[in-house]
Amino acid sequence: MSEQRILTNIIVMANKDIEIVFDVIQEQDGGFIADCLNEDIITQGDSWDELRNNVREAVNAFFFDSTPPKKIRLHMVRDEVLTLA
Repeated sequence: MSEQRILTNIIVMANKDIEIVFDVIQEQDGGFIADCLNEDIITQGDSWDELRNNVREAVNAFFFDSTPPKKIRLHMVRDEVLTLA
């Protein structure tokens, strides 16, 4: 497990009633997948704006009979390897 993932998990556990955190990855086709670290929620979107809307909708549906967290955090780390010519 990477240091970034461990740090993210610590933040999630400390703020689980206040904030819900999604780990976001970008697909090669340009779309995004958001996987919640606190709850069993996963969604996707073809654009960043669509992903944001789908995350809100998924969180509202998941917490339909209880109080949702006050904040939603979308956490995306870009890992890129460059070569020198």
